[in-house]
Amino acid sequence: MNSARRIKMGSGGSGKGMILPFEPLHLTFHDVWYRVNLPSISGAFRPGILTALVGVSGAGKTTLMDVLAGRKNSGKIEGDIRVEGHPKEQATFARVCGYVEQNDIHSPQLTVEESLHFSATLRLHDVEKAKTEEFVGQVMELTELTLLRHALVGLSGVTGLSVEQRKRLTIAVELVANPSIIFMDEPTTGLDARAAAIVMRSTRNTVNTGRTVVCTIHQPSIDIFEAFDDLLLLKRGGLVIYMGSLGERSVDLVQYFQGIQGVPHIREGLNPATWMLEISTLTQEERIGVDFADCYRDSELFRKNEELIERYSQPKEGSQALSFETAFPRNRLTQFRMLLWKNNLTYWRSPAYNSVRMVFTVILGLVVGATYWRLGDRRTSEQDVLNVMGALFVATIFLGLTNGSTVQPVVAIERASFYREQAAGMYGSYPYALAQTLVEVPYSVVQGVLYSLITYWMFYFFVDAGKFFWYTFFLILTLNYFTLYGIMAVALSPSVQIAAVVSSAFYSLWFLFAGFIIARPAIPGWWQWYYWLDPVSFTLYSLVVSQLGDDHNDMIAVEGVAEPVDVASWINNYFGFKYKLLGFMVLILCGWNIIFHICAALALKFFNFQKR
Repeated sequence: MNSARRIKMGSGGSGKGMILPFEPLHLTFHDVWYRVNLPSISGAFRPGILTALVGVSGAGKTTLMDVLAGRKNSGKIEGDIRVEGHPKEQATFARVCGYVEQNDIHSPQLTVEESLHFSATLRLHDVEKAKTEEFVGQVMELTELTLLRHALVGLSGVTGLSVEQRKRLTIAVELVANPSIIFMDEPTTGLDARAAAIVMRSTRNTVNTGRTVVCTIHQPSIDIFEAFDDLLLLKRGGLVIYMGSLGERSVDLVQYFQGIQGVPHIREGLNPATWMLEISTLTQEERIGVDFADCYRDSELFRKNEELIERYSQPKEGSQALSFETAFPRNRLTQFRMLLWKNNLTYWRSPAYNSVRMVFTVILGLVVGATYWRLGDRRTSEQDVLNVMGALFVATIFLGLTNGSTVQPVVAIERASFYREQAAGMYGSYPYALAQTLVEVPYSVVQGVLYSLITYWMFYFFVDAGKFFWYTFFLILTLNYFTLYGIMAVALSPSVQIAAVVSSAFYSLWFLFAGFIIARPAIPGWWQWYYWLDPVSFTLYSLVVSQLGDDHNDMIAVEGVAEPVDVASWINNYFGFKYKLLGFMVLILCGWNIIFHICAALALKFFNFQKR
């Protein structure tokens, strides 16, 4: 390739964003295959060079970039990919590589500065806090986000940043990792001319720091196209038809193709990118009678590129392959701390979720309390006791069902960010799952206390601090496992809609086999196993036993029995509820919380529904 030119699109220079040192890296790939039906591709990307990866739809631009960046999670990859001459290891490559995805996915409740601080803290190893903050400030200046530092990111197309601002934030989030190599997937798609120019100016500033930057571009304007140094052009099927310098005003590219017999010359004022894509179509190949892929393989340019690849594929004398002592830049404790910090901010700034559910808790508590007003004070017959149990059952399931359903959209939004951040090597799945679980606990506690203060006294249960504590405690555990079940359902499902449908089916079974609609002794033997796998059955068991399981004073008339029976004995005989097992109920309900949490963590670790 010819030496690259530098076209600066506005402010920016080689000094910006350089407070933290980084090592410029060459990336070479030779005979790289993805799936058996695509041809092999070879090339080299160099520091300080902005390379455009261009081709018609279906040419394999994004696929090639995903393969080189290690973002493919399906299919088979073969070939030789090297970094500074050493074979690429994905675990270490993720530490020096940034990937700007086409979809700008961020946590909506963070500000621009908080998003960058979160990424920088988790991806910069052994850097002091003050220097990290200074570096974040320089990256914001580099990407022209300084004036937006306190703006909330918001939801794409709904609130917060504009499309162009979100794109610059996506670039900045990768830059604060101080990567040596950056891949960008169509950074200007969907932007108007002004917004695209701002994004490309930010990209040019990034390249001018000495980093290796590769962008896929789809039908670029002439201004955007002229901002690039090198071009890797693919035709349909993934075949390389040009790889080399563009030259001033794309002169190198134009001279190469016009040197092929039969190719029409470019018209005056025509965008070289448009001309290039027009003359390289399969229809034009048939008309001219050439195969541009064959022309490239037979060209002097191809031989120069092979020599270039060979040169950069050899390690420098005395150099060593990239290696790091740990799998992640930060330890698990720091990962958990930062994730909990982010989740706390997200929840605190989500009144549509948290404030509304608190209001709903109060309203539902008043409605349920008024419906079962003073039923807890009447215990003279079987029906009275069943009414009390009904109040306890309804008080629990309605609020628990609401928690399990409302948490799912919130978790689904954050899961998209999780896929991107985990692929970038920011943190592991378990710290994420633990932070996601613990951030819900304070809200479940507040809900449980609010609901208990309303319903317990309206039911007119015993004026006993111990019984009120048990009622509140079991209610909190129940609300929490419903919430964790909702989180788990999303982690196990490809979409929040499927998670909602599956959850509804299980909720129906839980309520049916909880032991209230049909008492456990009356459940057919072949179905009783499900009673013991039903978390709601243990909630009902716990609440009933804690309130009535030791009531030997109140006597009730039982049909078919001559003498009245005390409430505790009747509950034991009719439902099989034993007061002495109250402590085991605490362990079992805590166990359900742990089981749902572990299942969610394992699902996040082993399932990835973002297919690439």
